[in-house]
Amino acid sequence: QVQLVESGGGLVQAGGSLRLSCAASGLTFSSYAMGWFRQAPGKEREFVSAINRSGSLKYYADSVKRRFTISRDVAENTVYLQMNSLKPEDTAVYYCAATTNYYGLGRGGPIDYWGQGSQVTVSS
Repeated sequence: QVQLVESGGGLVQAGGSLRLSCAASGLTFSSYAMGWFRQAPGKEREFVSAINRSGSLKYYADSVKRRFTISRDVAENTVYLQMNSLKPEDTAVYYCAATTNYYGLGRGGPIDYWGQGSQVTVSS
């Protein structure tokens, strides 16, 4: 059974930092590209960042470029999202996703597995 379990969310003041983790099990982690998405109240889920299977390629939504950094640890079967300079508009539930289609992440491509989500709240 595949599981993606996010952790690391919470409440932080504007300008602060958080690091989200997504621990994967039940799949061959190195065979999947990983992504982060978020959904704010009343809004559609939106793409945040993607990383390819080896970790050599990454891309970001314009809204988080130069503030967020995605990384992965194959030995730990974990993908991370380091979030710096957080803004109130970053408040959302953050989801990790696994797919065999790296170039489809954030471009409407299929997602094979989703995590359950982790709440991030940024206060002003």
